[in-house]
Amino acid sequence: MTYAIIAVVLLVVVVLFVALSRRSGGGEAPVAEKPTSLPRPQAKAAVRPETATAPRAEAKPAETPKETPPAAAPGPTSISQKLPSQKMAVEPPLAAPPRDLSVLRKGLAKARGDGGFLGRLASLFAGKKELDPTIADQVEEILLSSDVGVPTTHAILERLRDGLGKNELASSQAVWDALRADAKRILGIGGGKVAASHKPEVIFMVGVNGVGKTTTIGKLASKFKSEGRTVVLAAGDTFRAAAVQQLEVWGKRIGCEVVKGKEGADPGAVIFDAIQKAKQGGVDVVLADTAGRLQTKTPLMDELKKIVRTMQKAMEGSPHETLLVLDATNGQNAVSQAKMFQEAIPLTGIVLTKLDGTAKGGVILGITDELKIPVRYVGLGERADDLREFNADEFVEALFGASAEETAAA
Repeated sequence: MTYAIIAVVLLVVVVLFVALSRRSGGGEAPVAEKPTSLPRPQAKAAVRPETATAPRAEAKPAETPKETPPAAAPGPTSISQKLPSQKMAVEPPLAAPPRDLSVLRKGLAKARGDGGFLGRLASLFAGKKELDPTIADQVEEILLSSDVGVPTTHAILERLRDGLGKNELASSQAVWDALRADAKRILGIGGGKVAASHKPEVIFMVGVNGVGKTTTIGKLASKFKSEGRTVVLAAGDTFRAAAVQQLEVWGKRIGCEVVKGKEGADPGAVIFDAIQKAKQGGVDVVLADTAGRLQTKTPLMDELKKIVRTMQKAMEGSPHETLLVLDATNGQNAVSQAKMFQEAIPLTGIVLTKLDGTAKGGVILGITDELKIPVRYVGLGERADDLREFNADEFVEALFGASAEETAAA
C-alpha cells in the first residue's frame, strides 16, 4: 500500500515534470523561433556595418573630391583668366582682312609704269626735297595727257597751287599725298557692287559697240551665281546673232536661263518676257543686254528710252540699275559717251572695262568727277574674276601706293 502510494506520487511528479517541461519547452519555442527571426535583424545589423564601412571606406575618397574642388577651384579660374587672351588671339582673323592689292596693282601696271599716268607723276617728284612753283604746270600737263579731263584737272591744280602758295606742300611727298587725297575724294562718291535689293533685280546694260558689254554681262552673271543668286539673261541685242550666241555660251557655262527672240525682234519685248519669267520663277537677278549704239545717233538713243518704258510695264520701278559699260582705252571719248547716255536715260553706275590695257587711266577720275556717276565694277583682264567690285580706297592705294617690291627696292 505504501509502495503503491509512493508509486502514484512518483508518477504524478513525473507527469507534472513532463508537463512543466513541455510548458517550458513551449515557452522556449518562441525563444527558439526568435533566433530564427533574429538573424533578420542581425543580418540587417550585419549589413549595416558593411554598408557603413563601405561609405566610410569611400568616404575618404569622397572627402578627397570634396576637398579637391577648393584646390581645383584655381584651375577653372586660371582657365577663365586665359580665355580673354585666347579670344584676343582668335578675334583678329574674324575681322575682315584687307584685300590683296597685288592683283589690282598688276591690272594697273601700265598706268603705274614709267610711261603711265602715275609713273610720270612719280618721276616728276623723284629725288626732289624742295619743289619749284612751276611743278604745278608739269602736273597739269601729265593730268591732261592722261585723260583726266580739263574740269577735273583745273580743280585739282587749284587746290595744289593753293597749298604750294601757303607752303603747306613744301615737299614732293606732301604734293603726292595731296594728289592721292584728291583722287580718293573724287572717287569716293559711292559705287561698288550692285546691292540687288529687289526680286528680281533688273539690271540694264548699255554702251557703244565694242566696249565688252556682252562679256561683262556674262562675268556679272558668274559673280551673282557664285554668291548663290539665280540669274536670267535677256538677249536684248537682237540685231547681232553673235551676241545671242555669246550669252548662250555663258548661260550653259554658269547654269542660267537665256531668254531670246528671233533675229531682229523687238528688244523691249525680249526683255519684257525675261522679266516676266523671272517673276514667275522667283529668280533673283535679270541681266538685260542691248545692242551697242553710238551716243550721237538720236534714233538709237530714243530706242533706249522705249526699252526702259517697256521694262517698267513688266515690273514697276525697273530697271533698278542702269549700268553704262565704258572702254577705258577710249579716254576722253568715254567721257563724251557717258554724258550722252546720261542725257538719254538715268545712269546708276559705270563699269570701266579694259583698264589693264591703258597707260592713262585718269579717265576714271574725269568721269566720276564731271558726271557724279559712281563706278560699280572695273575690268582688269579677260577672266570672269578679273571683273572686280570697285572700292575707292583700294583703287587709290593700288594706283598711288608703292608695292612691297617697290618699297624694298627703294
